[in-house]
Amino acid sequence: MGNSTSVTTTKGQKPPETHTHNNEVSVINLSSHQGPDAVLRDGKEILFQAFNWESHKYDWWANLESKVPDIAKAGITSAWLPPPTHSFSPEGYTPQNLYSLNSKYGSEHQLKALLQKLKQQKVRAMADIVINHRVGTTQGHGGMYNRFDGIPLPWDERAVTSSTGGLGNRNTGAIFHGFPNIDHTQDFVRKDIIGWLQWLRHNVGFQDFRFDYAKGYSPKYVKEYIEGPKPMLSVGEYWDTCNYNGSTLDYNQDNHRQRIINWIDGTGQLSTAFDFTTKGILQEAVKREFWRLRDAQGKPPGVIGWWPSRSVTFVDNHDTGSTQAHWPFPSDHVMEGYAYILTHPGTPTIFYDHFYDWNNSFHEQIVKLIDTRKRQDIHSRSPIRILEAKHNVYSAIIGEKVCMKIGDGSWSPSGREWTLSTCGYNYAVWHK
Repeated sequence: MGNSTSVTTTKGQKPPETHTHNNEVSVINLSSHQGPDAVLRDGKEILFQAFNWESHKYDWWANLESKVPDIAKAGITSAWLPPPTHSFSPEGYTPQNLYSLNSKYGSEHQLKALLQKLKQQKVRAMADIVINHRVGTTQGHGGMYNRFDGIPLPWDERAVTSSTGGLGNRNTGAIFHGFPNIDHTQDFVRKDIIGWLQWLRHNVGFQDFRFDYAKGYSPKYVKEYIEGPKPMLSVGEYWDTCNYNGSTLDYNQDNHRQRIINWIDGTGQLSTAFDFTTKGILQEAVKREFWRLRDAQGKPPGVIGWWPSRSVTFVDNHDTGSTQAHWPFPSDHVMEGYAYILTHPGTPTIFYDHFYDWNNSFHEQIVKLIDTRKRQDIHSRSPIRILEAKHNVYSAIIGEKVCMKIGDGSWSPSGREWTLSTCGYNYAVWHK
């Protein structure tokens, strides 16, 4: 499982990528991929989560607009913005009127000014797509707020799953409790959602999509929602619990990463997914358990070890970190986390808090790591050789051009060809 397979390629072609699926190795011919997936070919993406859980309390669109030149200068390619539409709750994750761009983050005018500034600086805007649930405006069947009268997309109770009080079919995924869950099996619902996504993509100006609570509905609908609007890049939040033995994280997380890979496969391989497996393992490994960072096949133990071009890595987000702190990365090891994701395959994501709210040293260190990644041409599919994975040190060579180590153990590469690129507390990166 996860073993590489021998492939032959003609000169100038990239070898097909391998990933496990149903305990087999599937071979994907990446050169034949067209449309929304084409941008994944060079794998040079660097994402930025441009908000946290408290951002709605501030004049957010204006705040971000002032930071766009700095975001672009850092080498970021895509800025993930909070949900842009009117919402019942201020954070944006309980949407109601999907066609209103006035939210607690600012006005439609301010949002469009921000999007224009991002476009000028060649940073793509990623929309947070919340389509698992929607808050009704009127009480309908069973006295529930499961009708959407008086606003665009005036759905009735058929649009809400029977599992959450509507007259539609049962949920095709996990239930998001407390709110009407949208029934994606309904043709009229999918048609309306695709129309709305096309509006966000072609009229409003979002180029990338992030699918919120992706385990709530079947990934085959995500395939439709990508094929219609054709975003440049899509990423799904397929977040379920890692494998634990009591409170101890299991060494083997193959089942966990396989579930994420199955979701990606379900989207017709058109979407990437956040690598929650890597997040879970990495934040335990930095507590002097670096042996966790090499799986039984000698590969990285997260989704990046099996399908790096579809893996979006991160240290923390608005749910895991910020003021919610549901599953936070150990704060004194955050730079080790960035040293790992910014030198490794996969598509790395920078979190707003670490970049702007922590002291300026974090901003500078992250920028240096991004710069090394770009200068040395590390991308989402870069090959990796893990050299050490002991309790107190982890080291690896990536793309044969970058060498890195994290942990408090002393280690440096042998050979005069290596030059120190950047270093900090418990991490160092070299280049040839």
